Amino acid sequence: MPMIEKNGQKIWQVRDRKAQFIRWAMWFFGTVAFLMAWKVISDGTEWYYVQTAPQAANDIITRAWPPKWGYINKLWGPIWDTVNIATIGTIVSLMLAVPIAFMAARNTTPSMLFVRPLALLVIVASRSVNSLIWALLLVSIVGPGVLAGVVAISIRSIGFCAKLLYEAIEEINETQVEAITATGARPWQVMVYGIVPQIMPSFAGIAVFRWDINIRESTVLGLVGAGGIGLQLNSSLNILSWSQVSLILMVILFAVVISEWVSAKVRGAII
Repeated sequence: MPMIEKNGQKIWQVRDRKAQFIRWAMWFFGTVAFLMAWKVISDGTEWYYVQTAPQAANDIITRAWPPKWGYINKLWGPIWDTVNIATIGTIVSLMLAVPIAFMAARNTTPSMLFVRPLALLVIVASRSVNSLIWALLLVSIVGPGVLAGVVAISIRSIGFCAKLLYEAIEEINETQVEAITATGARPWQVMVYGIVPQIMPSFAGIAVFRWDINIRESTVLGLVGAGGIGLQLNSSLNILSWSQVSLILMVILFAVVISEWVSAKVRGAII
């Protein structure tokens, strides 16, 4: 018997047979799906390792503490590379995302039949592949290093930025655009004076938000050879130097906290 409100008063109402059947059917199929998923997971799990996980975790923590503080001098360069990968990658992605967003927005696209579907395809393709996979592919193409990381971050960020930006373009106030058009302004003038001022706050917020995300993603790209502090993390893991690993993780955490603080301040100033 579900409880509904009418005129501020709670009223109990008996469900009809169809609603009750649908409710129980949903619970039944949900339970079956959960049990089937659990069976698949259970069959593919080595439970011996799960049982010994607490001992293994305690052993790693014991070896990782205290961190190897003397190793910090070798991390300043890699963490700076990580910040540069995130920053340059974000800038490049924004430069490419802006025209794609205008081509994808219904009210600014040159063609609903050809251009808009193509722009949406680029957005979906960019967002469907993780930056780590892009980095893995690009390391094979351009070689290991910072360049692969920058390009991977750029490709991954295009879809994110373009999607949010074209949605902001579609939500603009058309009255301002119509007023400028009525003065006989050219299309580029309408865009500069009628559309761009309305989307600039959204654009700035998207840019800062994506940069904050890219700082996090850039820290792990080195695991596949795409530069940054992830290279040091990977090499330390390979030699089982847990004291170095713990220090690297602390540096990554510090960098992420700083980027979060900066992005919060910038978003606060914009809003």
